[in-house]
Amino acid sequence: MFSWYYIEGILIQSCYTLLIVLGLSILTGYTGMFSFGHAGFVCIGAYVSILCTMAFGLPYWLSLIIAGLAAMLLGAGLGKITLNLKGDYFCIATLGVGEAIRLIFNNLQLTINVGGKDFLLDGAKGVASIPLHTTFKGSLVIVVIFLTATALLMNSKHGRSMLAVREDELAAQMSGINTFRSKMLAMCMSALYAGIAGGMMAHYFGYLQPKMFLMTKSTEYTIMVIFGGMGSITGSVLGTVLLCALPELLRAVGDWRLVMYGLAVIVIMIVRPKGLMGGKELPVGRICRAVGHVFTKKKKDLPPPDGGSVGEEASV
Repeated sequence: MFSWYYIEGILIQSCYTLLIVLGLSILTGYTGMFSFGHAGFVCIGAYVSILCTMAFGLPYWLSLIIAGLAAMLLGAGLGKITLNLKGDYFCIATLGVGEAIRLIFNNLQLTINVGGKDFLLDGAKGVASIPLHTTFKGSLVIVVIFLTATALLMNSKHGRSMLAVREDELAAQMSGINTFRSKMLAMCMSALYAGIAGGMMAHYFGYLQPKMFLMTKSTEYTIMVIFGGMGSITGSVLGTVLLCALPELLRAVGDWRLVMYGLAVIVIMIVRPKGLMGGKELPVGRICRAVGHVFTKKKKDLPPPDGGSVGEEASV
């Protein structure tokens, strides 16, 4: 069977991928803007993060924050230019920006000298010997923090404004909602999540190449959002975990792995055209209370240590 090291690797990949999908869900699932260039934000986050840790010797956690902010700044700049575009035009614009970012790093030859140490960006060859700072526990903490932040955002007035934009942008404008601000917030949050995930990914693999951020990766992230259910946080979690684990579970079938993976996605989308959750949420709080109630009841039903009843113990 699978070793813990192998399972842990899948879980770490699921964690940082979930972070990307959560951010994309804010932009696509809740605000209704499809982005096919999200791998570009991940790329920016990855390169900025390793620049912080390898060239400037900054702590890993600080490098993730800086990576997220760098991607968010790029997202704000891109949003300023593209958020007035509608439908397919916005998709094409994001696709072009994502590919442009990848190609810049693919052709960038740069040496940075800090404190007598040379940090080399070697174009298509990428960067090797990146310190392996990403752990499963740390990744889980980050995911829980951002899951909570996303839930709070979506239940706030800003989240409701995003949903209004998704349903009918013109009606949202007529009701007094600043639609551009709502879309800009979604764009910035989405880029922030992707930038942090990029830093986590770089410090997990230990190497980085521009070909890791092809347009196909952006498409995969969008598929995960749709597969889980547009506008559903728990749907994003289920979609990401299943689609990250499925290719690994199908490795036993060799070359047929990707064919079966594709067929599985197609079947699910036929059976559940709105995704696994269909825009709804699992009642997580109710499930936790039910599980807690079951364990409490089992504890109460346990006999006393000596096998006698509680009443007998009291009489003695």
